[in-house]
Amino acid sequence: MGAIFKRDFSSYFNSPIGYITMAVFFFFSGLYFYTTCLYTKTSDMYYVFQSMFLVVMFIIPLFTMKLLSEERRQRTDQALLTSPISITRIVIGKYLSAIAIFAICLSIFMVFAIVLAFIATPSISVITANILGLFLLGSSLISIGIFISSLTESQAVAALSTFAIEFVINILDSFASTVSNDFVKNLLLALSFRTKYNNFALGIINFADMVFYLSITALFLFLTVRVIDKRRWC
Repeated sequence: MGAIFKRDFSSYFNSPIGYITMAVFFFFSGLYFYTTCLYTKTSDMYYVFQSMFLVVMFIIPLFTMKLLSEERRQRTDQALLTSPISITRIVIGKYLSAIAIFAICLSIFMVFAIVLAFIATPSISVITANILGLFLLGSSLISIGIFISSLTESQAVAALSTFAIEFVINILDSFASTVSNDFVKNLLLALSFRTKYNNFALGIINFADMVFYLSITALFLFLTVRVIDKRRWC
């Protein structure tokens, strides 16, 4: 698993993808930080993290589109499938490589917290809750992206499909507000990523919200393993 992680992690820096995604993340997080905190001279980063919800949804497909689709396109997946390493360890290794890149992106918020300390007294607990929320959101979206990547050998199809799913996820709240049936409305809200994320943005660490994101992550990693395992025996 360690070898898979190292290979996929380094591959992000052997192509423009890793640099582009991090640059996009740093640009928008810095822009939101300047306009909502530095310019107004406030330590409240709520709107920064709220704005980053869509940015995360935009860049995650770029993290995940090549993880398994590229293996199929280059036919190197056969070597992986016949290796003594279990499919679960292969999937987790690839998943962790994307998580590591995402964690590097999130590290910028620690820099922002230090900068804020010079102009105000930031709430470390609130910032920590927000970073945790972003990490859980990203980890669940990465698991969805790697599942989509396992279904196709085209990086473009994998990215666009992940974008499409994340678009649906993003509009669940809006769609729920138009539904009159209480059961359907409550179901849609229960599946809402944004509602769960809003609690973290407010500095609230809710155990149920954590379980939701972790469950989504576990579910799609499990489905990815099943997809690859089925292909092994076909």
